[in-house]
Amino acid sequence: MMTDVVEQNGGPARPDPVQAPADGSTPEAAALPVESGETADAPTGTVEPTAAARIVQIRERIDEIDHALITLWQERAALSREVGATRMASGGTRLVLSRERDILERFRLALGADGTQLALLLLRAGRGPL
Repeated sequence: MMTDVVEQNGGPARPDPVQAPADGSTPEAAALPVESGETADAPTGTVEPTAAARIVQIRERIDEIDHALITLWQERAALSREVGATRMASGGTRLVLSRERDILERFRLALGADGTQLALLLLRAGRGPL
């Protein structure tokens, strides 16, 4: 089950309605949602040039990390499916609950309650829902 993304104000995050651009820019640019506090003139949330430049740098690194996380997630899920298939093909069980408990505990210790939720998602990606 997926949860809705919630904005900082507590309301559900919803994309802004698409409006035709008044400045002659492409419709695709007008369709992009604007983050809270942003304007078309300040897509970083600030008009101060040094801060805006730093925000752009940080966001570029965040995008790189996101790409790496997605790639690792997909690799982990494929490896986990391979382990399960190999185990079942040799007459073993579908799951090894002690292994799953170890993974849940490792993530909980490292990341707290959010780590447990992340570990549950990782496990489901590799073995499917129970």
